[in-house]
Amino acid sequence: MDLKGKVAIVTGASRGVGAATAELLARKGCGVACAARATDDSPLPIPGTIDDTVRRIEATGGDAIAIPTNLARDDEIERMVTRTLEHFGRIDALVNNAAITFPGDLEMDMKRFDLVMRVDLRAPLLAIRAVTPALKAQGEGAIVNVSSVAGLNYVRGLMAYGMAKAALEYLTVVAAHELRPFDIAVNTFRIDVPVASEGFVFNMPDADRSDWEPSEVAAEGIVWMLEQPPGYTGHNVGMARLRTEQGIMTSRADRPYTPQNAMVTDTHLRPV
Repeated sequence: MDLKGKVAIVTGASRGVGAATAELLARKGCGVACAARATDDSPLPIPGTIDDTVRRIEATGGDAIAIPTNLARDDEIERMVTRTLEHFGRIDALVNNAAITFPGDLEMDMKRFDLVMRVDLRAPLLAIRAVTPALKAQGEGAIVNVSSVAGLNYVRGLMAYGMAKAALEYLTVVAAHELRPFDIAVNTFRIDVPVASEGFVFNMPDADRSDWEPSEVAAEGIVWMLEQPPGYTGHNVGMARLRTEQGIMTSRADRPYTPQNAMVTDTHLRPV
């Protein structure tokens, strides 16, 4: 899909991969609705707001709006889509990037578990349902769900997050099947290479980040997925594999990540 003149919603666009994706989309000529909780008027402890992202986009001649959105609230997800249509008059793409997590496995407080599932899984599903009429009206569209290697491999303390990401990848396959007749592609971009988003840096300030990629590298892969033809759909594919097979996302790390074990298995939609 040629992104020039198109419109995309990016959730979690206040910082990290979401902000980098929104900025790259704008440089490609795409109007961008930046959605997240953090705003100038209501910031979070982690640096970054959707207003910051919009200012950077506008400073380089791009077109973007900030839509304060609490993805734990169904009505705010609907409002995010309605506000985008009111401002831009169309929607062509959706990037379900936002996610939260709390530490804990079997002992996790169930209120926290429910909140992770609501933001990381229910919200992407509701967002897909909300944008589908607009994508159908355009005659094509693209949706990218941002996942994590935690959805495939055990990571201590990330039970709810990993469960949500595993289910998100299944949602990708279901949505791809159902939306294929309308030329709406649905794919998963799985982050399986260390990425130095503000959230991870904030939570791991003392970690060795020499092999971590900047968020802009992951954004290149997400935007690449959005640019593919509608027939490229139903893929749950990792960042490492895309880098190897497609020659994209050139490393900018001081010490490029080279896992010693084999890459996790990627899955994709089989013809039916």
